[in-house]
Amino acid sequence: MIEILFWAFVGPAVLLAMFSIRSGRNLLDHVETEILGEPDPEETEYQPPATLILPVRGVDHDLAQNLRSLAGQDYGDYEFVVVSCEADDPAITLARLTLGDRAKFVAAGAPPADRGEKIHNLLAAVGAARTASEVFVFADSDGQVAAEWMANLVQPLSDKQVGASTGFRWYFPEEGGFWSLLRSAWDSTIVARLGANDSKNFTWGGAMAIRRETFESARVAEHWHSSISDDYRLADAVHGAKLGVHFTPKAMVAAPGETSRGEFLDWATRQMIITKVYRRGLWTVGLVAHIIYCGAIVACLLMALTGNLLGLGGLVVITIPGMAQGASRGHAGTLMFPDRQEWFERHSSIYFWMTPLATWVWLYVLLASAATNRIRWRDYEYELIAPDKTRLISGP
Repeated sequence: MIEILFWAFVGPAVLLAMFSIRSGRNLLDHVETEILGEPDPEETEYQPPATLILPVRGVDHDLAQNLRSLAGQDYGDYEFVVVSCEADDPAITLARLTLGDRAKFVAAGAPPADRGEKIHNLLAAVGAARTASEVFVFADSDGQVAAEWMANLVQPLSDKQVGASTGFRWYFPEEGGFWSLLRSAWDSTIVARLGANDSKNFTWGGAMAIRRETFESARVAEHWHSSISDDYRLADAVHGAKLGVHFTPKAMVAAPGETSRGEFLDWATRQMIITKVYRRGLWTVGLVAHIIYCGAIVACLLMALTGNLLGLGGLVVITIPGMAQGASRGHAGTLMFPDRQEWFERHSSIYFWMTPLATWVWLYVLLASAATNRIRWRDYEYELIAPDKTRLISGP
């Protein structure tokens, strides 16, 4: 019976391990090409007038530094719009003290019951953007960016086949800590879903750029209307317009700060609930893959306990490739964040050693997300009925 269980799980798990090698290689190839490759001599600098939009609610970790990094972009002509539901939100108060007249402040008012607060704020900010801006750039308040971040994020839009450009986050817990480091290792696996394949890439809300013309022609505002996910829905609109999403490794966002076990698992589960609603196929594949993978680990351990060395061999075959890909992601991180080398020197080994544990976290949050379509986000509770249908359950 144990041998049947072993082969039923280990065979598919080996195939998954081989797939992980390919996806990890694709990510590293894309990062190396974008960062280390020779620049295209025919490519000209593309920096049209732009509006940088930052929605805020409450004071995030190191918010003042995050704001300064966004206000200090090395970009020719851009306005910085900070938006919140309420004009007296603590984040707005801090932003006014930190930025002074370097930003425009917008109060969006209370959101309707069928729309997420963040999207409500984004729509208000887009409506308040100056008419001269040809590009909209979206950021999150809990990350820090390099001075060239905005220029790098906008540059791919010079290609008319690129509908949107995106970066992604990378967690850098300054104090280390088990759960904070595990969050960084766990979240880094999502970056491997991005790459040069524009037709399958999604956008991430903390680093998105889109031409105003594309925003309007792809009807992004309509896609956002009764939604809670700004990034998945923007990607839907772009792909629906037969345009690509370009992943820009030079536009990554550093997310500092620590987390606890409860905060991490609640946050990760919320991400998977959103993915289940907005990318059902991707969520289903992830759930099945992690049931197979974790089931194979259990089967290998049971086989090993019977004294059969095939169990240990199987365990090596299905875990080492994933750990190697974790190390490869860590190497990609050092390329994307050249100013964080000291941190990587201290902690880069987590992307190898924590990968097996991160796999079990994936299984936990995927199973937890299967049980509900309700999420809590910054004092709001929502029910995600469908990609274009959201219901507010409670709020401030």
